[in-house]
Amino acid sequence: MLIFNKLIRDKVPDLIKKQGKSCNTKVLNETEYLRYLNLKLKEEMDEYYESQNPDDLADVVEVIYALLKFREISLEEFETIRKTKLETNGGFDGRVLLLEVYEG
Repeated sequence: MLIFNKLIRDKVPDLIKKQGKSCNTKVLNETEYLRYLNLKLKEEMDEYYESQNPDDLADVVEVIYALLKFREISLEEFETIRKTKLETNGGFDGRVLLLEVYEG
């Protein structure tokens, strides 16, 4: 038996059963779901950081979409937030690394 205690995609239990295995799952309440979504985001970002694989980056985006849905933020609203920050603070195309800030 392997113990995971982590948020999984909806179809994973069926995929496990198709492999001739069984699993134990539970449906999370809202508080638990948000906690595990945040943990999943970190997990997926760490995986992408290590692998640099676009598949892992797609997992990061999927978790972000789930967080937006949970917080009832539409993709359009999120894109507006993103564009506002882009206009105000810029993007990352310039590859600028901040080294130091001096007072005065």
